[in-house]
Amino acid sequence: MDTLKIMQTAIRGRWAVAAIFLANGFLTGAWAPQIPVVLTRLDISKFTLGLLILLFGAGAVTAMTWCGHLISRHGSRTVLRWFGLIGSFGLLVVALAPNVPLAAIAMFIFGGSIGGMDVAMNANAVVVERRLSRAIMSSSHGFWSLGGFAGGALGGFAIQSYGHLAHAMVVTALAFAVIAVAVRYLIEEDKAQVTNHHKFALPGNPLVYLVGLMALLTMISEGAVLDWAALYLQQELGTDLAIAGLAYAAFSGVMAVMRFAGDGVRNRFGAVTTLRVSALVAAAGMLVAGLAPSPWLAISAFAFCGFGIANMVPILFSAGGNQEGMSSGTGMSVVTTMGYSGILVAPSAIGFVAEHSSFGPIFVALSGLLVVVFLMAGLAHRAEFAPDPAPAE
Repeated sequence: MDTLKIMQTAIRGRWAVAAIFLANGFLTGAWAPQIPVVLTRLDISKFTLGLLILLFGAGAVTAMTWCGHLISRHGSRTVLRWFGLIGSFGLLVVALAPNVPLAAIAMFIFGGSIGGMDVAMNANAVVVERRLSRAIMSSSHGFWSLGGFAGGALGGFAIQSYGHLAHAMVVTALAFAVIAVAVRYLIEEDKAQVTNHHKFALPGNPLVYLVGLMALLTMISEGAVLDWAALYLQQELGTDLAIAGLAYAAFSGVMAVMRFAGDGVRNRFGAVTTLRVSALVAAAGMLVAGLAPSPWLAISAFAFCGFGIANMVPILFSAGGNQEGMSSGTGMSVVTTMGYSGILVAPSAIGFVAEHSSFGPIFVALSGLLVVVFLMAGLAHRAEFAPDPAPAE
């Protein structure tokens, strides 16, 4: 009976952390259609907008740096509660900012809450995996993409119909409600896991850094679609805000579907083969998006890119966590930190370049980075040694 109760608690925890992933993705996706509004509302240049996005990344990296220490002291459940409930108000704080200095502070806070929430929810998902003795990480990221799809798809229409502030208020209310319910059912680490501290040391195996580089190149592309696709469609392809918001929605929606199917695809074809094909598909989609003469072709191309990128990151994270000669946590921390720096910080550099160029050539160049991942795919062979997931209950 005790075993049954433990399993039931773990299953509730599995769906609770899935709900947190969904809410985090929803907040992130809802931010995408707000970006062109920030540009016009504050009457700033792309360069200044790039600086604001850089502050978002700086806040996220700062929180992620401290989050590991907080989790080691208090556990992922407690830390996820803090960051989740605070993070639900992040978009609203940005939408309320009346000028650039306050917007800069708001962006740092928003980025910090999303970044801390991201680390804590991934850490809690690992705890759930151990309790259930099967993998849930890929589908958890599928819920994140599903949330991003909903946030991006509804955001443009909501802003155009009701205004950016009403949109931010509704997003905040929905995210807070989901998170407030979900945190009650999150499961907790054993006390031994929480209080076990290790001295920080960089791994000596260079392979883990190459895997981290592949994660970085992959997530730069993902971050570019999140932060700049809507503006690209609006300013360079001449569409309205409602249609422009569909770029990230299509990208994220297709990515969600593929992530839910990712474990089966990888088990059938192997991690390296799946990564190679995925990288080529993503590169082709990004290339067509950068060369597209019409917004609908660009939206379709971004969706095709999402089809490829979907399972690249889970495979690379798995490869990082299965490196020889180091703990799974050490390898995972290197790959995730390098990867997330791509999605959080690198897009700001794109804004700087776009100020003197245009977004089309930038997306073409990003397709080249994905080709590099294709060429390096063999280095992810350690993902083949990840444990097979147990059958679903």
